[in-house]
Amino acid sequence: MLQRHGAMTISTPATASDTTADTTADTPFPSGSDCRAAFQAAYENRYTWSPDFGGYQGRCVWERDGKCQEGRFQVGADLKAVVEGVDDETVHKEIAGQLWEVAIHRVRRSFADTHGQNIFTAGDSNDIGLEVIVGGKNTGDRYRINNDVVTMVHRHIHGTVVTIYTTSVTETGAGYLSHTYTSQYSDPATGAPRGGINSFTDTFVALPDGGPWVLAERTVESAGVEGESSKPCTNFRFEDLRPLG
Repeated sequence: MLQRHGAMTISTPATASDTTADTTADTPFPSGSDCRAAFQAAYENRYTWSPDFGGYQGRCVWERDGKCQEGRFQVGADLKAVVEGVDDETVHKEIAGQLWEVAIHRVRRSFADTHGQNIFTAGDSNDIGLEVIVGGKNTGDRYRINNDVVTMVHRHIHGTVVTIYTTSVTETGAGYLSHTYTSQYSDPATGAPRGGINSFTDTFVALPDGGPWVLAERTVESAGVEGESSKPCTNFRFEDLRPLG
């Protein structure tokens, strides 16, 4: 069974503190009504990098269960991540994978390009937000939105389903970034979980001189499936951050 979350909090760079967000969807929608405009507003409120993103670099640190690996990295304008100085192949892939995952979610795509072939119908509303039921090209996907934030994602990807709950966000002044959230994979036919729930805490910072917001730290806690113990917590830190060139 997928984990359910309650109220969302918002952290602001100015105060670095959390405040409780409104726990109801900001605009009431009768079940079955068109909610395309509301979903589009939440989609376009996500923070993304500008098309002239030039890449950045820094030092990377990986820690788990008392073990530590350090190296250097760069993410190019093409969003490809290069990690150097980390000899452990598994750790190397983990660091590069986190950088790639963050970068791919910062790509700016228009709503029409991403969702132009979908229709959006309102479902129920709860403390997570308004349910958005997707029809058309991506039939079967579902979202929840609250105060122009996508608080839940339920998507079919490559033969599996991923469900993500966002419980707090960081406001950049140019859109929001997820701060705390969970993810779980499940079987699209039966709904049975594939693995445990992963809990994430992301900290983002802006590069100097008005540069893009990039990941400074990510902590991942992985809960085992029923009958298995939890996996150790993994901490990724990205330091000495500066633009390429």
